[in-house]
Amino acid sequence: MAIYTGGCHCGKVRFEVDADLSQTVVCNCSICEKTGSILTFVPGSKFKLVSGADALTDYQFNKKIIHHLFCSTCGIRSFARATQPDGGEGVAINVRCLDGVDLESLKPSHFDGKSL
Repeated sequence: MAIYTGGCHCGKVRFEVDADLSQTVVCNCSICEKTGSILTFVPGSKFKLVSGADALTDYQFNKKIIHHLFCSTCGIRSFARATQPDGGEGVAINVRCLDGVDLESLKPSHFDGKSL
């Protein structure tokens, strides 16, 4: 685990996250496929929104259990929130939105979100 900073393209949305990037996934659900997200998942206690709460727009589809949050200015979807199976808050981080991460060093596994 390491602490990373990240955010959207225009800089309005900024966050900090304590994450393990050895556990990344590429999901084949309709939204992840179209946005090219590489994801890592953390409990809500490991995520801190530093700025931009007022700039976030919520998008939900299908079963409406995941809040796909994106910047209303630049449109970048840097993270999503959902309730984990244990009832706690979970956050899916788009690793492409983390500062200074070497994406070539990641070895994401594949997740079949299309079947959910």
